[in-house]
Amino acid sequence: PRQPAKTLWYDRPRYVYLEFCVEDSKDVKVVIEDQRLVFSCKNADGVEFYNEINLYARVNSKDSREKRSDRSITCFMRKWKEKVAWPRITKENIKPAWLSVDFDNWRDWEGDEEVERAMVEQYAEV
Repeated sequence: PRQPAKTLWYDRPRYVYLEFCVEDSKDVKVVIEDQRLVFSCKNADGVEFYNEINLYARVNSKDSREKRSDRSITCFMRKWKEKVAWPRITKENIKPAWLSVDFDNWRDWEGDEEVERAMVEQYAEV
């Protein structure tokens, strides 16, 4: 039986970030399309996780990436329309139980573009 992974998200001027909280993930698959993201993996105990998100707005799938760590898989998706705030990550105006705003990373955008660029470059180097 598959279950959704606990997921955190936050919004920035150029990118939207999603973090799938699965420790010791394996068989990670991330498919980023212009309007949708599909995530799947297994954890060390063999539990299968699967999330499918119809995105609030369009992203540039060619300029979107993911990065796996021991504790989670982070996806950053380039917005088609930069500097347009997303009030939510999902197209539908419903909030699944497994989805939360990442308040640790949520902040006002003012002067944030340099910080965001540095974060993306850091991810891209890995």
